[in-house]
Amino acid sequence: MESESEAKVDGETASDSESRTESAPLPVSADDTPEVLNRALSNLSSRWKNWWVRGILTLAMIAFFFIIIYLGPMVLMIIVMCVQIKCFHEIITIGYNVYHSYDLPWFRTLSWYFLLCVNYFFYGETVTDYFFTLVQREEPLRILSKYHRFISFTLYLIGFCMFVLSLVKKHYRLQFYMFGWTHVTLLIVVTQSHLVIHNLFEGMIWFIVPISCVICNDIMAYMFGFFFGRTPLIKLSPKKTWEGFIGGFFATVVFGLLLSYVMSGYRCFVCPVEYNNDTNSFTVDCEPSDLFRLQEYNIPGVIQSVIGWKTVRMYPFQIHSIALSTFASLIGPFGGFFASGFKRAFKIKDFANTIPGHGGIMDRFDCQYLMATFVNVYIASFIRGPNPSKLIQQFLTLRPDQQLHIFNTLQSHLIDKGMLTSTTEDE
Repeated sequence: MESESEAKVDGETASDSESRTESAPLPVSADDTPEVLNRALSNLSSRWKNWWVRGILTLAMIAFFFIIIYLGPMVLMIIVMCVQIKCFHEIITIGYNVYHSYDLPWFRTLSWYFLLCVNYFFYGETVTDYFFTLVQREEPLRILSKYHRFISFTLYLIGFCMFVLSLVKKHYRLQFYMFGWTHVTLLIVVTQSHLVIHNLFEGMIWFIVPISCVICNDIMAYMFGFFFGRTPLIKLSPKKTWEGFIGGFFATVVFGLLLSYVMSGYRCFVCPVEYNNDTNSFTVDCEPSDLFRLQEYNIPGVIQSVIGWKTVRMYPFQIHSIALSTFASLIGPFGGFFASGFKRAFKIKDFANTIPGHGGIMDRFDCQYLMATFVNVYIASFIRGPNPSKLIQQFLTLRPDQQLHIFNTLQSHLIDKGMLTSTTEDE
């Protein structure tokens, strides 16, 4: 009877907390527009004022994006990690603001601890995968790499045990809600930001073009919707229109083709990031693959009659850019719709007030994470093949007898294929 009454109390407490959460909307975000812009745009209507604020801040963000691209892939990796941490903070803060009155023990501490564990696991895997030579050369890194997954699992187990010890009577259900909240946030933010890093190491063009396509689609959909929008697109985002959706699609495809053409001609954009063992530095230099060499393509007869051209010279990557820009325009916005539904569920306008006129960092990256996952899957499915340099690096770490066995096996295989001739000693 005692256990049943305890369960009843716990159930009632959780239900009451949920109903209070549903009925109590969170405060509306205050106007955080810089005072300089407020004074300069004071004579405009709220519609046009918002248009100018978004436009000016968008140009500022694009300028910042160009600066970090110029600083190179390592700085980009650091920026991605900072964005990931900020997005995680914004989502976790929403959960804390909803349930903070119950003063759950260790919630914030455990959330950040799990973020640290997951980042340690993913970044450790990335370093071992892409910079194998560096890891094998340094003794501490070699040990950490060898036992990396065991260390990661041990760290997670510590956090798991801390969560169990933090459970408080009457708040069990709520605490498990928050445990799930943290893990879903890690899945959405950390896992997908890790894929962004993988795309970056494949070549900066796989990082810049997809991100730029999402930015272009966001801007052009807003512009077409602002000036021509009449037909609502989806109830989750009442301001989204079909005119903006369709106009943004065509503008993004053209933008993707042009940007890909420009970037494909530069080695610094198309070459993967590699560690140079001789110079002890990270390099972006290679002989561009066929994907980034101009080729001649025949134009279909229907289009020939319109433009008068029979052939066109373009990079093969431009064809792939059509797939990237199409996804960014047609599927990418659903990341934003998902975020809109999430915000409506908790009665908030934006994830945070980090960027005036735009909301929080998560408000700007909701579509980017979905795009990054698609790019990673696309590369693995249609682009990436076996990497001989990685195989050789792993081959050199084997014992001499293992290396000899692989050599003999490979030699026999090549002889059977007719690529090598068998040599015998003279009798």
